[in-house]
Amino acid sequence: MNNCRRYEKKRIINIILEDHFENFKETKLKLLKNKDMREHIKNVVEKALNCGNPKYGYTKYKCVSCNEEYIHGFSCKSKFCTKCGRMYSINWAEKQSQNMLNVKHRHSVFTIPEELRNYFYRKRTLLKDLQDAVYQVISYYYNKKVKGDHEVGVIAVLHTFGSDLKWNPHVHALFTEGGIDREQKWFKKLDHIPYKYLRKSWQKQVLDIIKNNFKDNETKRLINKLYSKYKEGFYVNAQRDLTNISQAARYIGRYLARPAIAEYRIIKYDRKKVTFWYENKNPKKKIEVTMDALDFIGKLVNHIHPKGFRVVRRYGLYSRRKNKLSIEIIKLYNFIKQGKIEELLKRIANKKKSFKERIVETFGENPFICSNCNEEMILWEIWLPKYGKIYNALERKNYFDIQKENRHEKKKEIDKYSFEQICLF
Repeated sequence: MNNCRRYEKKRIINIILEDHFENFKETKLKLLKNKDMREHIKNVVEKALNCGNPKYGYTKYKCVSCNEEYIHGFSCKSKFCTKCGRMYSINWAEKQSQNMLNVKHRHSVFTIPEELRNYFYRKRTLLKDLQDAVYQVISYYYNKKVKGDHEVGVIAVLHTFGSDLKWNPHVHALFTEGGIDREQKWFKKLDHIPYKYLRKSWQKQVLDIIKNNFKDNETKRLINKLYSKYKEGFYVNAQRDLTNISQAARYIGRYLARPAIAEYRIIKYDRKKVTFWYENKNPKKKIEVTMDALDFIGKLVNHIHPKGFRVVRRYGLYSRRKNKLSIEIIKLYNFIKQGKIEELLKRIANKKKSFKERIVETFGENPFICSNCNEEMILWEIWLPKYGKIYNALERKNYFDIQKENRHEKKKEIDKYSFEQICLF
């Protein structure tokens, strides 16, 4: 019997969007003055809604013993999509761990007060300036305050939402606790940046951004007021120490492409209103919020960035220009320090994960195992709406050979096909 199954499960956010997004476009979205942004939001949401739909392309896997089939619709690869955002974060963290210096890192969160948040909403191009400002704060300290003029590596990830879905731009930064002396060309462990300096320096950077871009008298008065109100500077959390590069990459990856709200926080949806909870920090307690579905969608799309905006920016030793050289320096440093050749070769040993491996890791189960006979399925078909079937196992002359091979050899073929799929898309 031919049994066809799908792995994707309909998610609650998708259900809400399917019910109300058309109405949202006609009532809320059309009020947005920026036409390009309107179209961008529409395309992003519709792309996420079509994620996993076989009519937009699929791969079919088949068990050659009992003919059971598994169809996997292509993913949208959108950061707005809850499923793809999660996979993107995992893949990003894996890739970054291969390109990060094997040294101690510190994770910090740079925040801005509520009084300033709307400025960065009115002029979203300034969000990049926030990321640049984080690097200026960190690099200035090691360049000017520490003897030796050291250059460090910084990865800055922008977030625009708080747990309550409100507009709350802030920057998660991962930076090396050490740097390369510009004169000695050598890596040196450096002391923690003083907390007082971080707060005051960050405050000046942020207020300078506002002062340089908004010249009205009201803004000038607000800047003076905020210097008086926040005498210790703007809040910066720099407490988390990360000694393992894989741990560091995974930790910062959590903030990279996650949706504005996790599915498990949506506790009720009656086709008209959405109820979700968030954890208030002061005082610490769970708060439930109920709002109209259209308003909920508005909260979600509010955090879609303009097309081409870079959520992650790299600076110093992690900049594209310098990262390759710095990695070679650190590899040599580790080799001399530890006397182990594997320090020079360890990155070569890391193999890119196959499509199947990533699916299993992301969702915790292997959909490529036949539910009837527990055999591994083989890649049977790849279909795209534009080109039709671009791969068919029956057209492969080695198909009958695959059937005759033993289990070990058959697995090799399966992995090969999975890899071919990755290369095609």
